[in-house]
Amino acid sequence: MGKRIGIVGVPPLEVIRELNRNRYTIVDLDEPQLQHPINLTAKYMPKVYCAVLRTVVLNVMHLRLDKIYIDVGPGKCDCALHVATILKDIQDVPIIRTRNQDQEGYGTPICQSHLPLLEKMEDITRGVQSVDPYTPCQPSEPTAGFWGVPPRDFSILSLFPDTTHIYGWTRCMENKTPADLTLEYYYNPDIPTIFFAQSFCAKTALAKHLATLHPRALYMDCDVQAGSSGRAKVEAFLELTKR
Repeated sequence: MGKRIGIVGVPPLEVIRELNRNRYTIVDLDEPQLQHPINLTAKYMPKVYCAVLRTVVLNVMHLRLDKIYIDVGPGKCDCALHVATILKDIQDVPIIRTRNQDQEGYGTPICQSHLPLLEKMEDITRGVQSVDPYTPCQPSEPTAGFWGVPPRDFSILSLFPDTTHIYGWTRCMENKTPADLTLEYYYNPDIPTIFFAQSFCAKTALAKHLATLHPRALYMDCDVQAGSSGRAKVEAFLELTKR
């Protein structure tokens, strides 16, 4: 039976290439892999903490993994570095810390495609597990923007039109250059844009700052799930800024 390797963030391409070569099963620990309540992590993590990283710990607590690669460099966050320390102390699984400084861009065809935003996000996050080039996508003319990180709760993405383009760190993910700050800072001032970051994520500061510079922007964050209030804000903003 092949090994199961957990990843957190975007490990360097050389790591993914080696995992693909050995045909290991890659498990994205940033995404919920089981239905256990996230509060089970309270023994090890503060409740007021990034829900994505709490999800990482929850997954590791309940999944059988042979090894974990976690990006602790500028392509992820300092919090991931601390989580790597926690995982090392509470699990016997080898924890390999990486720092993704890759500069070779793969392009961002999915971010600019005509696919529904939910499908765009699923394709981008799944793409982290491979070094293969992307399948060409038909580009769309943008009518809205989503800037930020992949939310823990993907359901909020279903509220956006298919002509939503993705910016921020998610675009860096697709380009396979998660530490590319120039690309992360980029946004389109000509389209209404929601600047999103997971609650208690360090990127909330950048999201809020860029939202103040954008002429038609909504800054928002959400914790574990996108509640009715957050969903209502997204729907109202997109409707009011529609041309």
